[in-house]
Parts: sequence; C-alpha cells; structure tokens
Amino acid sequence: MSSPTRRGLVALLMLLAVTLVATPASAGPAFTNPLNTTGPDPYLTWYDGNYYLMTTPWSGPLTMRKAPTIALLKETSPVPVFSAHASGRNQSIWAPEFHLLNGPNGRRWYVYYSAGNGDIETQRVHVLESSGLDPLGPYTYKGMVFGGNNWWGIDGSVVTINNQLYFTWSGVPTTLWRDSDPHIYIVAMSNPWTVTGSRTVISAPTYDWERQGTPMNEGPVAIQRNGRTFITYSASACQGPDYKIGQLTYTGGNVLAASSWTKKSTPIFQRNDAASVYGPAHHGFFKSPDGTEDWIVYHANSSASQGCGATRTTRIQKITWNADGTPNLGVPVSTGTLLTPPAGEPAGPAVSLQRLQSFNFPERFVRHADYDARIDPNVSPLADSQWRLVPGLADSSGVSFESSNFPGYFLRHSNYDFVLARNDGSATFRGDATFRRVAGLADSSAASFQSYNVPDRYIRHSNYLLRLDPVSTATARADATFRIVS
Repeated sequence: MSSPTRRGLVALLMLLAVTLVATPASAGPAFTNPLNTTGPDPYLTWYDGNYYLMTTPWSGPLTMRKAPTIALLKETSPVPVFSAHASGRNQSIWAPEFHLLNGPNGRRWYVYYSAGNGDIETQRVHVLESSGLDPLGPYTYKGMVFGGNNWWGIDGSVVTINNQLYFTWSGVPTTLWRDSDPHIYIVAMSNPWTVTGSRTVISAPTYDWERQGTPMNEGPVAIQRNGRTFITYSASACQGPDYKIGQLTYTGGNVLAASSWTKKSTPIFQRNDAASVYGPAHHGFFKSPDGTEDWIVYHANSSASQGCGATRTTRIQKITWNADGTPNLGVPVSTGTLLTPPAGEPAGPAVSLQRLQSFNFPERFVRHADYDARIDPNVSPLADSQWRLVPGLADSSGVSFESSNFPGYFLRHSNYDFVLARNDGSATFRGDATFRRVAGLADSSAASFQSYNVPDRYIRHSNYLLRLDPVSTATARADATFRIVS
C-alpha cells in the first residue's frame, strides 16, 4: 500500500481541504502545534522575511529562534542573544518580549524580561537595547525599567496610544509580592527603558474566573485595530488548567485613569478539554507576513495535571474580530489540528526531509503503510518513506520522526510494535515517539535509535516490520542500524 488506507481517506481529504482553502498568498507548508517541546511565555513576531520567537529560559542566556516559515521554526534551534546577567538579575529569567521602537538612538529593538536573584520578591522588569535593526542583536543592558521606583513587577510590555509610549505589567500595590494579588498596571515612559510619573491599576483579579487556584492578573499585552486599543492578560493560577485570558478595552480619555479602561466580565480564551488544551494563556499577538491576518501565540499544557513549568509548549492560531470591533480569539485547537500558515508566508527553504535506509538491506527504507511501519524497497509514493527528524517530543536532545505527508503523525512504539499515529499531546505519546540517536550498533558511521522510555530497546526491523526490541546479537545489531539519507 502507498499512503495509510484505514482512516487514510479521511486524512487525505483533510489534507486536500487544507490545500484547497490555502490562498496563493500563503506558500509555506501546513503545520501542527506545538512549535517546540517546551516554550513557556512565548512572544513571536514577523520581521523582514523571518519569524522570531522568544520564550522563558529560566536561567542562562536569553535565546531567540529565527526562520522564514512556521514549519522551519519548529525545526530551528534557539540561539543566545544576551547572557550578561549580573548578580541580582541572573535567576528566574521569565517572559521576554521584544519590540521595535523609536528611541534616543533611533529605531531599535528592545527586549523586556523579568529577573531577580531567585527570590520572587526580587523580581523586576529589565530592558535591553539592540545595536541596530537585527532582532538577534547584539544587545546592551539599559537597566531596570522602573528606575528609582521599588515596584515589584513581572511580564512587562509596551503600547503606544496617542503618540505616547506606555509600559504595562503585572505588579502589586506594595513593594512585596506576598502582600497582595498581582494587578495590571500602566505608566507613561520617557524613553523605551525609563518609566515616568505615577502608575495606575487598570485591572485586579475580582471575578471568580480570575481567582481559580490563585487570584492573579499577569502577562498584559496590547492589540490594536481601527484606532482602538485592547489589553489582554492572563488570569488565575498558571499552576492549574484554568489559566486563561481576559480583556480590557481603552474607552478614551486619560490613558492613566482607571475609568478609561473597561474589563470584559467573561474570559475570552480558556481551556478546551475536548482538544486536550489546558491553561492556554500567557501570550502575544503578531501579524501575518502580508499584514492581513492577526495571530495569537500562547503557551498551554496537554494535560490538566501539568502546571507552571517546562511542560508548557508554544502554540499559535489565527484570530478574528467580532462585529463590535473587539478581538475574537476563538477556541484553542488541539495539537493534532493541521493549520494553514499565516498569509503571505514565503515558501522558504525546503523543510529538511530524510529517509532511513536499512543497514543490512540497503535497498529497503523505513516507511508507513496502513499505519504500520516497515522497511520496503521501491517505495511509492516516495513521501511514505520521508520523515522530518524533529527534536524529541519528550526530550529535545532526542529525535522524533514526523511523517512528511501526514504532518502531525509520528512513529511511535505500541506493545513493542511500531505505528504511525497522530500526536495526541499526551506524555505517554511523547515518550513513545522519542528516541536517542546513538552510533550505529553495527557500524558507528551509521545510526541506531534507542527508546526514550524503554531504554533497553532499540528500533529494529524483523521480517521487514519495525519493532522495538532488545539488541544482543550481531543480527539484531545490524537490524537496528540505519543510514540517514536525503
């Protein structure tokens, strides 16, 4: 058989539908969420032919990913952009955002991020300035954005309203985080690294849906359209599945007056149990490459039991606008949903596709057929034997094998057999679909693949079928050795 046939017709029709609805303005390949194996607090933008993505690093350097298509962004490794973290701001490095702004030194990129000494009470927002117009930097440290104000604060962002730059963040009325529930604040800025004047609370966690787990308002970010400004924010505890997004609307007048902001009484983006999406919140917005579409980038978990740590992954999806001019973020989609890329995305360099050639049957290649995995000669269509070797779903130091013609479907082991299955987002799936690449057991110039969650077993073929087996004989070592070819 060529492509999967059991339920395969449905999958093929789905792919065909995506192809038919894609406009000529979008040449990039379809993709599925997530964009990485771990990616809390994401911020993404399109600039000068590439997407740029930052997420919380926790410690070490701030990093950024760069690629011309979303599909390639999934394969791209992060690169360091700033690592000169002095003592006192070298731990708990969270939520970097980057904005292109006019400053005293001309047009520059500014990175805002939270950091401290490891004690949450020391968290403050810091800012970097680029030396030019490359989002990758280099960057220099400009200071703690609050200046002489001893304000506790995290999740800083900026917005320009009526030609004035403002800073918005999650803070507390006192200098100590433990004394109060975090609120959303706004203050004017005299330049991109300095606030000026008094701050104003524009939202506090007063509704029940903002107080699930822990009363919380954090992660504010602005989105503007047709002269209107909205600030969306994350509410409730990030440690639980009910972390969600709320909305503030600027109604005119003094931006620094609380009365100029109206809070929507219900959340606008929240968990979708049917799609296994939990805690979809801390987020940003970006325009499609052609400027015609608005997209949200956010993090979420795939299990209700996962919390506020490294299990959160970066996801994106297109948003729409309501008839009253307010943003409609929709419903978070499952990680298996095939998505058409943002409009205007270029074709970009080809997504790297590889084949796994059997070491001891070199005319045969690993391929899928009827959702089974086997080694066959003369594979037709060729795409059945082409794979995207992506960072391991359970461990980015490993590797997972994504089907080239069924995006979102991966090789996984099940009862020591192998199947082609859609990523359901579960921890079990991620473990079953992750392997450690090691030197070939029969030839060190080739490769073998050790199971991530059953480490005494390797991918091997037996009677031309792919299996997960222990390897102890010369025959088994040869069966478990493959050459990676284009």
